[in-house]
Amino acid sequence: MEIYSALARELRAACPGLEVREYEPMKDHTTFRVGGPARLMAFPKSEEEAVAAVRTAAGLGLESVFMGNGSNLLVSDAGVDAFVIKTQDGLGEIARTGEWELTAGSGVLLVRLANFACELGLTGLEFAHGIPGTVGGAVTMNAGAYGGEMCQVVTRTRYLAHDGTVACLSGEEHDFSYRHSAFSDGKRLILSSTFRLAFGDSAAIRARMDELMERRKSKQPLEKPSAGSTFKRPEGHFAAALIEQCGLKGTRLGGAQVSEKHAGFIVNQENATCADILALAALVRETVLRERGVELEMEVRTLGL
Repeated sequence: MEIYSALARELRAACPGLEVREYEPMKDHTTFRVGGPARLMAFPKSEEEAVAAVRTAAGLGLESVFMGNGSNLLVSDAGVDAFVIKTQDGLGEIARTGEWELTAGSGVLLVRLANFACELGLTGLEFAHGIPGTVGGAVTMNAGAYGGEMCQVVTRTRYLAHDGTVACLSGEEHDFSYRHSAFSDGKRLILSSTFRLAFGDSAAIRARMDELMERRKSKQPLEKPSAGSTFKRPEGHFAAALIEQCGLKGTRLGGAQVSEKHAGFIVNQENATCADILALAALVRETVLRERGVELEMEVRTLGL
């Protein structure tokens, strides 16, 4: 019996409300708009459904692959022979759990979380307002922008291990560093995170979020499908500046292009494939290493490669 078909049947029997899809096109679930089919996908709307999905898969000897909004993900053109659990649109509750504290499900979009904090007059999440990802993805990669990072505000995270065990990390247990956390290995599904903020003026908070959004719109190619910054910031340098110094801004391979607006972004200019994007990223890395002596590291997570 084909194991993914068996898993689909068990999931539908054990958890009738859980949405399960076979051979689901991953291009519909990533901001790059690239990727072949996932053999099986589940879309839990609650922690109970997420736990049931992971435990059922574990019972068949399968490890689950976890994703949020797909805003930092590049999927193979051939797809991925795996069971993928997507939390965006599910695990979407936000609650005030203390005077200066919010707790949000992993599927909550950062823009929604920042707006929620603003309405309560809580400051600390302004930097996250324009990041096109979910709480789970942002905590996993310690996402940041304009001087702010998740590590500055996250205090606790509840998670689900591959065997279905629910546990919690606190404080330094998150092992935050630049674009890294204890969750970066993909072995655990974040259920929710708790954020420690501070009191502020709602009008000033809103003004700061609007200012950062305008800066983002003016400098980043938000009109084109991408996964945000393609490369991590190398120590002592800026990836975009290095790429531009090498004359690569606007360079195109197939449907992929180094953005003409911001050289740190590779964009899906026109019907790009995963192969196009990887080939262009390799060209950029090789050129920057040869001409500037700096090795760029991919920030984008890959799946099925």
